[in-house]
Amino acid sequence: MKPQILDFTPAGLIAGVDEVGRGPLVGDVVAAAVILDPANPIQGLTDSKKLSEKRRQQLSEEIKEKALAWCIASASTDEIDQINILHASMLAMQRSVEGLTPQPDHVKVDGNRCPKIGISVEAIVKGDAKVAEIGAASIIAKVFRDQQMIELDKAHPEYGFAKHKGYPTAEHLKLLQQHGVLPQYRRSFGPVKRLLEDQD
Repeated sequence: MKPQILDFTPAGLIAGVDEVGRGPLVGDVVAAAVILDPANPIQGLTDSKKLSEKRRQQLSEEIKEKALAWCIASASTDEIDQINILHASMLAMQRSVEGLTPQPDHVKVDGNRCPKIGISVEAIVKGDAKVAEIGAASIIAKVFRDQQMIELDKAHPEYGFAKHKGYPTAEHLKLLQQHGVLPQYRRSFGPVKRLLEDQD
């Protein structure tokens, strides 16, 4: 019996792409792209927000082990302030796709907008809950960004980053008022911008 060769045609290799961190006041916006291996399925892939932190971490490791390819990329706080959060999100997603080896034949992106990439691409609203590849991308992107916030928390425990992950919760806004604006904050975002203007 001849060994079976996996045939990816006609669709070819499909990558799922998602970003995390549009809403926070601090840190990078992070995107991930994942090409799953049909011969090595992963159970339980869905929107990362529907999973517990522990389950996300378990799945993140499994995705990295089993996927044909994965890449995590980001756009920095400076880039967010220069080109706005929407364009920075698109840039991070573009970078994550460009970092894949092999390159996909088709890309499925969570949301209603597509990054500019030289590959056929489609946007799928709530794609992270509908498409396994996008769900996988949302999971590894969220675990990566949460880890960045945990590291920032170690350097600046007084801001509570490990708890709120940079999102503008009432507690976070209170701590920001108390302790001031760190270099990692997005200066173009309303609460940060207003605080800086009040200081002038």
